[in-house]
Amino acid sequence: MKPYLEIIRLVWPLALGMVNNAVMQFVDRAYLAHDSIESLEAVLPAGMLMWIFAGFFQSIVGYSSVFVAQYHGAGDGGGVRTAYRAALGIALVSGLLSVPLVPFGDWMLSLTAPSPSVLWREKAYFETVMLGAFFVYGQTAASSYFTGRGKTGIVFWVNLFGNALNIALDPILIFGWCGCPQLGIAGAAYATVFSMAVQWAVLSWLARRGAPAGSTATRGLVRRILRFGVPSGCYNVLNCLSFTIFVFVTGGVGELELAVSNACFTVNYLLFAPMEGFSIGASTLVAQAIGRGDAKAAVRDARRTVALGVGFVAILSLVALLFAHPVLSLFVSSELASDASALGRFHSLGFTLFVMMAAWQVFDAADVIVSGALKGAGDTRFVMLWMLFGAFVLWLPGVFVVSRVHNTMPALWATMIAYVVILCIGTFVRWQRGAWKRIRIV
Repeated sequence: MKPYLEIIRLVWPLALGMVNNAVMQFVDRAYLAHDSIESLEAVLPAGMLMWIFAGFFQSIVGYSSVFVAQYHGAGDGGGVRTAYRAALGIALVSGLLSVPLVPFGDWMLSLTAPSPSVLWREKAYFETVMLGAFFVYGQTAASSYFTGRGKTGIVFWVNLFGNALNIALDPILIFGWCGCPQLGIAGAAYATVFSMAVQWAVLSWLARRGAPAGSTATRGLVRRILRFGVPSGCYNVLNCLSFTIFVFVTGGVGELELAVSNACFTVNYLLFAPMEGFSIGASTLVAQAIGRGDAKAAVRDARRTVALGVGFVAILSLVALLFAHPVLSLFVSSELASDASALGRFHSLGFTLFVMMAAWQVFDAADVIVSGALKGAGDTRFVMLWMLFGAFVLWLPGVFVVSRVHNTMPALWATMIAYVVILCIGTFVRWQRGAWKRIRIV
């Protein structure tokens, strides 16, 4: 029992931090819904595009946590500090590289915006956050310094403070409270950038206290972080892109069906967000064990983390099924509530999708956590290539075929279950074969 409690002690701040971020995004959108319907329509595509761009750089910077963890496991405090310095350097360059992506992103938004009023709001949000992306990367570098050393509680409390600050600033900047100008959707973007800057400043100050001097050549370490971190960044971008394509395809099923699917995806995000924390936890534990030269401990810790994560998400899925009707009722509009027939179809389809969601979440949780373990061992290239093959060779072509032959939401969701199961099996086989044991990143 004690080893599991130690894993929980490491993982719970990471898991709650992911939920905390999900809540902040929900509150952001709730405020923007009161600003205007155009702002609500604009924040999702602008935010998704921003994270496709920034998520690539953030993942590379974040991979420094694996280097920190391996150096920490090896007892090399100087290497830990050098890895942090290298991550800050990558964050700075990433912030500079994000600037020229702004006009390209504006052009992409102009191709899909439904109206000029939505387009200028999309651009206002996207441009503000992308120009301030360095603070996102800097916060990630500082967070990785603590996460790799197992000090996840510090990251959680700073993140909680930053998100609370973001939520507090939202109404002030969006609606122009307290004498501030009314900035609308741009105000939400400014609040996000400012809160990330504050988190970075606090974590950087904490990181400087009592830190050992670096001992490894920073330039060489930057190259190694890029070597293993770029595939990790590509994985996140391609994963986000494949899911975005799937969501666009489901939009052709029907208005009611799309509303049900979006409601279920919203619930799914809240339930699954903690699994990202378990994945980072598995990556940290495996990397620390490898740093100590203890491959058996890496296998043991990964297995225990998978058991905890899958058990946790299974319980959450069961609770969601038991309370499916009241949860779905939260997404029922007044117009839908007045139509008894449509309301019945909404709840019936919603329960079906909840059952399917529970099935894929168990396999998805296992895949995400084992993938995190592989990343902790440096096997990032396989994780990227396997997801690329699964998503763009198997899953999405299947989605397009189903959309032509039997275009129903359950049928489309069934392709996602099949995709996640195949992905999970391949990831487990890779882990069991142990090729990751021969990889050396430090």
